[in-house]
Amino acid sequence: MDKYLPPNRFLSVRTIASPKDTNPTGDISAGWLVSQMDMAANSMASNTSQGRVTSVSIETLHFHKPVFVGDEVSIYTEVQRIGHSSMHVKVEVSVRRGFSEENINVTEGVFVYVAIDKDYNPRAIMHH
Repeated sequence: MDKYLPPNRFLSVRTIASPKDTNPTGDISAGWLVSQMDMAANSMASNTSQGRVTSVSIETLHFHKPVFVGDEVSIYTEVQRIGHSSMHVKVEVSVRRGFSEENINVTEGVFVYVAIDKDYNPRAIMHH
C-alpha cells in the first residue's frame, strides 16, 4: 500500500466519490476527477516551488477505467521535470472498491504549472 511508494511519489489527495460528483446520467464526472487531479498536482507544484503556481496546461490525460460512487479515490503525484519557472507533475489516480484491498488504476496525466510572484509574473523555481 502507500508505505511502499517510491521516494519521489506522494499521496496528495484521498477522497470518496459521492453522488454529488456525478453527471446527469449518474456516472462520476470526468470534470470532477480532473479537478481533484489538478488540486493534487497544484499542491505538489506549490510545495516544490515554495510559492504560488498557476496551471498552464494538461500535457496528457488518459482515462483507463471508470470511477464509481463509493470508490475510495487516491491521487498520487510526482514531479517529472523542473525548468526555470515551470514544472511537469505526473498524476496517477487509483481506486479501491467496496472492501477490496485491490488498487485499480483508473486515470493518469501530466499537468504543467508555472511558478508566479505576487504580481502574477513567472518567477524562478529554486532547486533544492
